[in-house]
Amino acid sequence: MLPPFEIHQPKTVAEAAAARRSLGEAAAVYAGGTELVLVMKEGLAAYDHVIDVKPIAELRGLARRGGATPVLTIGSAVTHRELERSALVRERFPMLAEMEAQVANPRVRAVGTLGGNLSFAEPHSDPPTALLAYDATVTLHGTAGARTLPLVEFIRGSYEMALEPDEILAGVTVPEPRGPAVGAYVKYGFHERPTVGVAILLLLDARRTTVAEARVAVGCVGPVPLRLGTVEAALAGAPLTALDRVASVTRAAAARLDAVSDLHGSAEYKRHLAAVFVARALAVAAR
Repeated sequence: MLPPFEIHQPKTVAEAAAARRSLGEAAAVYAGGTELVLVMKEGLAAYDHVIDVKPIAELRGLARRGGATPVLTIGSAVTHRELERSALVRERFPMLAEMEAQVANPRVRAVGTLGGNLSFAEPHSDPPTALLAYDATVTLHGTAGARTLPLVEFIRGSYEMALEPDEILAGVTVPEPRGPAVGAYVKYGFHERPTVGVAILLLLDARRTTVAEARVAVGCVGPVPLRLGTVEAALAGAPLTALDRVASVTRAAAARLDAVSDLHGSAEYKRHLAAVFVARALAVAAR
């Protein structure tokens, strides 16, 4: 049974921020509810007020914005299912769509939102890892206005994010890769949440045969997803047919990961899996 609470349905982002400010810690923001309702049912948190942001039109947008650097803009109330099935995302950001198709299960993807997922900062979560490889940023909206943060600065730790008491996560901006690119998202786990998730994005030269820039992100093994800078540097200039040449660098980088032992596996086991799945993701991306 859920404890009783009052539901508030602001019509704008500004009204939602004002509600957060006035209600304080007695309130929680509700988007998809897949995380929030679970913790409330388990008695891990209780709130007197729930701020339902799903009906806010500003938070439902999903579009490509052109210009010198085209970007994908995703409102925080866009569901995983919408991202998974979007023709725009599949065409321009296929690795993101591939990741979204692997989130939890169809029921969760149908109601769970990207903003809700990121705002919960669950360490065993798929979206932050893929978005980190895309160099995504988030827009936060409070009573004083809006501000933008790189995703890597927004998620500070397990269940810890850079939200001020009056702020809500309004949206995510994903820069479109410049030129040809290939990518892959692979994960592994015994439970519904992954033990390890790996996102690879390879920006290619004009001939599509050589890596011009590599982005390698590993998540779920520790408090926050991380980029493997040494692996990225080793991949720069590598032919797509010879990506396995960085195997020793990958193992060394994985061995230094800030992994945490939990019910998903020991820290040592997670570091081993990270090296294995980076190699698999590179093979998938190369194909």
